[in-house]
Amino acid sequence: MRDRKLPNHVSCWLAGPLPSDCRVALQRLATADDVVHLAVMPDMHLVEDVCNGVAVATTDLIYPQAVGGDIGCGIVAVAADSTARPLEDGSVSRKILDRLSDRIPGNRHPAVTAAVELPEELARERLSNDRLTKLAERDGRVQLGTLGRGNHFVELQRDAEDRLWVMIHSGSRGIGQAISQWHLDRARQVSRQRLVCVSASSDAGQQYLHDMAWARRYASANRRAMLRAVEEVLCDVAGCRLDWASLIESDHDHLIREQHFGRDLWVHRKGAQPASLDQPGLIPGSMGTRSYLVRGRGCAESLSSSSHGAGRALPRSIARQQIGQRQLLREMHGVWFDDHRCDQLRDEAPSAYKDVQTIMRAQRDLTAIVRELRPVLVYKR
Repeated sequence: MRDRKLPNHVSCWLAGPLPSDCRVALQRLATADDVVHLAVMPDMHLVEDVCNGVAVATTDLIYPQAVGGDIGCGIVAVAADSTARPLEDGSVSRKILDRLSDRIPGNRHPAVTAAVELPEELARERLSNDRLTKLAERDGRVQLGTLGRGNHFVELQRDAEDRLWVMIHSGSRGIGQAISQWHLDRARQVSRQRLVCVSASSDAGQQYLHDMAWARRYASANRRAMLRAVEEVLCDVAGCRLDWASLIESDHDHLIREQHFGRDLWVHRKGAQPASLDQPGLIPGSMGTRSYLVRGRGCAESLSSSSHGAGRALPRSIARQQIGQRQLLREMHGVWFDDHRCDQLRDEAPSAYKDVQTIMRAQRDLTAIVRELRPVLVYKR
């Protein structure tokens, strides 16, 4: 659908009225040099200069801000060889939460030994700058298998057949942020525009593409390291393992060369996941609400993209002002989580996010629902 106040090459799938600050940001992005198409997802919300929940296509210019800082941030889900019934026992769920806290830190592993190493294919590849390479060797190692904070999560879920699923949302941690910031700072040395860009064919562009691809692989390795830790916890506490053949993974902060409208384009996605025809995808709700396994419909006007989640309804500062601990506990009724961290998690309450069912209805021509998952246990830092 079109928004009459935005240029004709902007396509929108909105779940409600478009806020004025978002319209200004979208107008700025849509009219930037070399932007040929912009798709706006229903979970869109403003984050710095570029909204989360957009896919933007160019012919040559690269806009790092339209990828974002957490390069390769994404979601992975895999089924277990068990039902979710063991988690109905409070002692089992509490033990799982305690073990996850030990095995999956928020930031850095408290004691990193020589046995904790980057995957070989990442360790042997140098980044475009010596400082970034050293940072990858140091922080990349100690942050591998860590969750991060904010909307990142490990969630145990059940499907309609009561099968247990594990879903993880996390990204490239500090190294992805460092890569993004280094390339932004470099681009700003030659451009005073609010949205900075480089040519994909230039040395700077090629170096960004190389480092961005590395960060995407690191983010995937990070998620899989956490999956292995979750499997060990589930095996030890509940006697079940993961069915790795069922694994689905999708990232939503990236830049990919794709063909759209009959030509090759650079597609930037910031908080938007690929949704080409029949492509598997994952759309989580907020903490404590349902999530979806989906397949893409390959909608051309959306650049074969869809939302990556529910999207924030309230900025974190406003959520903390409006949502108290008692409200969070009410909203999380029936879902196990670390209630000792109620105060820290108030800005992640379900009511701080848009309704995921409304989001799904708004993008019915972008994705088809394959499976609905309901939360049983949520682990956040």
